[in-house]
Amino acid sequence: MTDDRPPTARPGGSAPLRVLIVDDHAMFRTGVRAELEKDPRLQVVGEAEDVDSAVPAVVELRPDVVLLDVHMPGGGGAEVIRRVDRTAPDVRFLALSVSDAAEDVIGVIRAGARGYVTKNISGSELVDALHRVASGDAVFSPRLAGFVLDAFAGTIEVAQVDEDLDRLTEREREVMRLIARGYAYKEVAKELFISVKTVETHVSSVLRKLQLSSRHELTKWASDRRLI
Repeated sequence: MTDDRPPTARPGGSAPLRVLIVDDHAMFRTGVRAELEKDPRLQVVGEAEDVDSAVPAVVELRPDVVLLDVHMPGGGGAEVIRRVDRTAPDVRFLALSVSDAAEDVIGVIRAGARGYVTKNISGSELVDALHRVASGDAVFSPRLAGFVLDAFAGTIEVAQVDEDLDRLTEREREVMRLIARGYAYKEVAKELFISVKTVETHVSSVLRKLQLSSRHELTKWASDRRLI
């Protein structure tokens, strides 16, 4: 979806910051767009809902910043960045996600995002983050900045985390995080809109793939890797 309206000038006469919103939830995109359009220094030039629609939108529209969800159909935010890197090298990416798991933060930053903020950010903070990323700064929510620093310092074994997680499907990762955070099977089922039986099946698969024998070991495994 594109916006053909002419840009509104920023105070002082400069062009507004052009933003593309990429998220697979239409209601969330609508809410973010409404929030951003309150600021005359910003112009939302388009929206996309998955990897396959995001890549051509970025290439065609050439926004200043792409506000990018991490988990989407088709491979997620990191895949969008990888696909457009050579064709639109000047476009900057700011990840916006409900997830604060270390592997999500590190994965999208390694792909080329300039920042990562969580969806509990305020509207004014998000506007500020977009402008900072556009100007070349790296922007992170406070807790997430620690993950990135630890990864570069070697405290988090990024390669090993990636290798372990590659064994799991995306749904298994979601179940793993919730179980490790202390959710009961019924709570996981309600959160992910699946049956309790399906949760049990995913947990068994996760334990088998990670060579763990209990929920307690799974919690420790995830905690040691800063995935919860």
